[in-house]
Amino acid sequence: METQVDFSSNIFKPYLPDESQVNPKVYGAELAYWLSQKLAEKGFFTSYPEYEDWGWYLDYYVADNEYRLCCGNVDNSETDWQITLEAYPKGFFGRNKPSIEYADSLLVALRSVLRESQDIKNINWVTLQNT
Repeated sequence: METQVDFSSNIFKPYLPDESQVNPKVYGAELAYWLSQKLAEKGFFTSYPEYEDWGWYLDYYVADNEYRLCCGNVDNSETDWQITLEAYPKGFFGRNKPSIEYADSLLVALRSVLRESQDIKNINWVTLQNT
C-alpha cells in the first residue's frame, strides 16, 4: 500500500526564521497545520500538529488504533515536501503495530486533499515496507 507521498509546493514555506524552527532547515509546521484543517473539512479529525526533531506529525485514531501522519521538508528544501503514514505501536519496542488497512480511508482523503489543491505539484506516491 502506498503510504508515503512526495510533492512540491510553495505554500508551506516557513514564515519564521530558522532559529524558530524545530531544528535548522527542518520545516513542516505550516504543512501540518494546513493538512489538519483540510482533513477536518473532509471529516477526518487529527490531533493538532506536534513536533519531533525530524519534523511535524498529526495523530489519527481509528478503531482503537493510532497512526501518525509525519510531515516535513525533503533535504532542507522549502518547496519539496513529504507526508508518511505510520502505524503507531501499541506495545514496547515497536511491537503490535496496527494494520495500515484500518487507515485506508484516511489515505483516500489525503490523496483527495493533495489532488484538489492547485498549489501542489509533482505528487508521487511510494510504497514503504513496515509502516
